[in-house]
Amino acid sequence: MPTPITRNCNRHSLRGAPHLRHGPGPGSPAPDTLLPLARSPGAQTRLSVLFGVLIALAFALAAPGAFAEEALSAEQLRGLDIAREADQRDVGFSDTTADLTMVLTLSPTEQVARSMRQMVLEVADDGDKSIMVFDRPRDLKGTAILTFTHRVGNDDQWLYLPALKRVKRISSADKSGPFMGSEFAFEDLASQEVEKYRYTYLREEECGAMPCYVVERIPVDPKSGYSRQVTWIDQQEYRLQRVDYYDRKGDLLKTMTLDGYRQYLQRHWRADEMLMVNHQSGKSTLLRFDNYQFQVGLQDSDFTRGALSRMR
Repeated sequence: MPTPITRNCNRHSLRGAPHLRHGPGPGSPAPDTLLPLARSPGAQTRLSVLFGVLIALAFALAAPGAFAEEALSAEQLRGLDIAREADQRDVGFSDTTADLTMVLTLSPTEQVARSMRQMVLEVADDGDKSIMVFDRPRDLKGTAILTFTHRVGNDDQWLYLPALKRVKRISSADKSGPFMGSEFAFEDLASQEVEKYRYTYLREEECGAMPCYVVERIPVDPKSGYSRQVTWIDQQEYRLQRVDYYDRKGDLLKTMTLDGYRQYLQRHWRADEMLMVNHQSGKSTLLRFDNYQFQVGLQDSDFTRGALSRMR
């Protein structure tokens, strides 16, 4: 699914375990009386059946769409369908590169500009892989972040710091933090796979000169920095036009708007600009994209932790 940093942004986790007591409780049989039961053929058969049912149930619940869709409301189903359509329309780009300019507005009188490059590799049956590398200013040159997005489970991210000559893994607990002082969080850099959210269709309304679907999406990951996001997706091309991000307290935190869409390879839409405004701090970050290139021949070997330190 498209990422807010690379594509026109748009995959359920199973948690919990039985509570275990340490040792028998009051009135419980002694361990010696339990062991023979567990060794008996009847007990073994019952245990085998129980484990078989639990395993089958776990696989069924983990399968995308299994059981879950039957319990969704009409609004939730429609929201999910819109997200799937937006995702499907961008399948098949293979790989892409782009040049980026990041402009941080720290106050009404202070701005900081940075230059970067980006590479993205489409991965079949999983989320995208991406690398972003800083070229300027000089003190950030060579700093790079590698992201492996996954449809289910935590994404993997590593940050290379050339001054220290080391690769630092970004923990899932830290992904809500700001990326290099910008208003984009580390989790914003990952491709926004459909399975990562629960969706609800809210309404239709104009966004700019276009009719848009307004869809709420709630992160499945409890460690996300957002309690929910409200998205505006245009009805004609299913391109993301705007996202409102709400913090863990439920307050509006940020708004991202996308502008200057262009079509590549007669199918894939990319925005020229992405503006992230932090309503709570008053700061903003603008990303400008230039020189998009598609299907340049990137491979898995270009997206490794070792490759980070070789970026120049």
